[in-house]
Amino acid sequence: MIRLLIVDDHPVVRDGLRGMFAGDDRFEVCGEAADGAEALAVARTVEPDVVLMDLRMPGMDGVSTIRALREQGFPARVLVLTTYDTDSDVLPAIKAGATGYLLKDTPREELFRAVAAAHRGESVLSPAVAGRLMGELRSPAREPLSQRELEVLGLIAQGCSNKEAASRLFISEATVKTHLLHAYAKLGVRDRAAAVAAAFEQGLLGNGQFFRGSPR
Repeated sequence: MIRLLIVDDHPVVRDGLRGMFAGDDRFEVCGEAADGAEALAVARTVEPDVVLMDLRMPGMDGVSTIRALREQGFPARVLVLTTYDTDSDVLPAIKAGATGYLLKDTPREELFRAVAAAHRGESVLSPAVAGRLMGELRSPAREPLSQRELEVLGLIAQGCSNKEAASRLFISEATVKTHLLHAYAKLGVRDRAAAVAAAFEQGLLGNGQFFRGSPR
């Protein structure tokens, strides 16, 4: 019998999953949690074989919880079960240590097979997720942004115009535009707002070190 821990912040989802697995004697729902911190506490007590993990939860989210489970040495396999299949959800979860990734529209029998496969240590991915991962693997690695490109983006993020950024960095406005175009290409975006958003999402502008305040 495979012991399951269900982690989801919606009670109706937990109730539905518990009722679904209760009807099959191959599984036992040994615990439930509404967020990551509770999941860690319950996992210590019930020692599940497989954790069905939602991703977007208040407090400690799914990716942070998956990472904590691995770092704290829990042997349970983690099978993500979520509504979201964007790159910003899929890739961090897999990198954090999830054994599989399914969407909540997965049919019952397919979910049962996935849990059993995850318990055996096999990777389980929904077709949409598998497609995204293959696309990521096939995409050429983008060149990292230079320090100057980061400085320009940092000033743009602060609300500076191209002219103001040029003045702050002691370079020409045309050079600022050139740095921005290079940054767009490296980030795979087409405009200033998208470049700043992508840089923040990738942690490039999140530590306050993107602009040193002195000319070169």
